Amino acid sequence: MFTVFVLGNIASGKSTACRYLESHGAMLIDLDELAKSLYVPGSDIVNALAEEFGWDILDEEGGIRRSILASRAFASPDSVARLNGLVHPVLIEQLSLRILDPFCCTVSSPRYPFAVVEVSAPTGFEDAFGLADEILVISAPLAVRRERAIHRGMESSDFDARSACQPDEASLCNLATTVIDNAGGDNSLFEQLDAWLVRHGFGDVTDKEEADA
Repeated sequence: MFTVFVLGNIASGKSTACRYLESHGAMLIDLDELAKSLYVPGSDIVNALAEEFGWDILDEEGGIRRSILASRAFASPDSVARLNGLVHPVLIEQLSLRILDPFCCTVSSPRYPFAVVEVSAPTGFEDAFGLADEILVISAPLAVRRERAIHRGMESSDFDARSACQPDEASLCNLATTVIDNAGGDNSLFEQLDAWLVRHGFGDVTDKEEADA
């Protein structure tokens, strides 16, 4: 199964792009959601996070208080690196299980024509890029993204703190096989995605039902 990793900094339009590709037949894997699914009370990874960031990140049932973890883990690039060092090895293992076709040695066809992996925090996750056939970056300038985020209700200080932990646009684009410019925030994003779908032979797929037919 063809697999594309979609990268983009905060308010770039990455999630919009991923959901658009999902509507055109892709199996969508959101790494943030996959990571959260690993936070099982009492698990090794939960205990390791508590040891690293404080046992008070756990609630009464032993689950992760995500807002407290986020406030500490995204406080600085160093703390982000510590979080990634704990989570990424397990995350890569689980991602591999989802995108590698278990029937690779048979004539069976995968259920989906392609897979889209939404990667919100690519820094430190480069070891997993070998699982991708293509790295697609959704890009927009910092000032544009900041304005979008604030317009959506995010505090400017929150945006600044989060963006400080992300790579600059040039560095992010250097990771890409393909870059889609979403500076305009208009239909050009979907037009470029349509062109990408056609280029890869997915242009006639409009939803999962058609993909399965």
